[in-house]
Amino acid sequence: MVSLLVIVGLLVAAFVGFNIGGSSTGVAFGPAVGSKLVRKVTAAALFSVFAFLGAWTVGRNVIVTMSEGIVPAAQFTPVAGVGVLFFTGLSLLVSNLYGVPASTSMTAVGAIVGLGLATDSLNEALMFTIVSAWIIAPLIGLTIGAIIGRYVYPQLEARLSFTRLERQLIQVDRSGRFPRVRINRNASPRDLVGSALVLGIACYMGFSAGASNAANAVAPLVGNGSVTVDQGVLLAVAAISLGGFTIARRTLATVGDDITDLPILAALIVSTVGATIITILSYYGIPASLAVSTTCCIIGLGWGRASRAVTLTELAAPPSKTEPGPNLTTRALATSSAEDDKPGGPTVGELASGEAPDPADQRDDAPSVPPIGEEDIEELTAESLFDPAATSRIVILWILTPTLSVVGSYLLFALLL
Repeated sequence: MVSLLVIVGLLVAAFVGFNIGGSSTGVAFGPAVGSKLVRKVTAAALFSVFAFLGAWTVGRNVIVTMSEGIVPAAQFTPVAGVGVLFFTGLSLLVSNLYGVPASTSMTAVGAIVGLGLATDSLNEALMFTIVSAWIIAPLIGLTIGAIIGRYVYPQLEARLSFTRLERQLIQVDRSGRFPRVRINRNASPRDLVGSALVLGIACYMGFSAGASNAANAVAPLVGNGSVTVDQGVLLAVAAISLGGFTIARRTLATVGDDITDLPILAALIVSTVGATIITILSYYGIPASLAVSTTCCIIGLGWGRASRAVTLTELAAPPSKTEPGPNLTTRALATSSAEDDKPGGPTVGELASGEAPDPADQRDDAPSVPPIGEEDIEELTAESLFDPAATSRIVILWILTPTLSVVGSYLLFALLL
């Protein structure tokens, strides 16, 4: 019976890791695939390599925390291990049905918390630290995004160019006797630099995803001794990689095709900020959500860009006292209803598509950036403000998903144990 439960636990852990790979690969490499820098198979291979590096190095700290820190390792019986993994997968399914980037770490920790509450073995001090990190990390991402959007993003946008190539950056020429690998002839030197940045940050995202998510798939099995930490890392990464090569193809296509809603420069910024926050937390063994931190940075970046239309004085003034026009909130609401949502940054790839370049782009001097308070709000629709209704739905499900995991896990273990 115990051996059967161990086998079931391994299968459920592989299923959780499979779904993690399906979603995380798209988040990390969506911009690179959408920009025609790499193909989906190459993206899955790169993600697998860097997810392994993240899980093998920093990720083992999170595995230790989740396998013996939140509740004692002795509580992870074969039945408890299967139950925790089951509610992790079930809660993620609910979130995925609503199309929300769920927090795998929060749902997994929630299932373990349910076990701890049912057995009266929860490490409350550690959970206070973890929950505090869950609150602080998104706020940090939001703040950094707002500051960059208001004060730094326009300067970066004026000096950097990221294009969307019509054909792959690396191509195979089969016209001769032997296939030859060559660079897309329409790619400019600036395109190559931008491509290197996009790929580098995508690999960094893969590292961060492996560091934070490997524990979500195997921590209960490590806790009950079914596998060692090293074996758990290998199992998790193998399942994550399988998801990356299979079901991730759909998420890669979705993120890649929809990336025009978020200019590539903005995608690079939020990816770097989100991955850095999660990598630091993973180093200290704290499980946290890459999706939550990244999404909060997107919200902050959009708000910061739109806030450039007003000065700090106008921003702080009540709507009735703001002169000569409506305050940021009113202007933002008007902007969000605009019909033209085409990104304002050079993300489409005029040069790479063969169109004649704008002579203004050939000048050595970067275009001037309007000072804060003088920028036209209509020119900021590229990074248009977040939809309040959509944001509310996302935040509600971020709270609801781990809550369902805690409640379901608690009821199960309270009845069985």
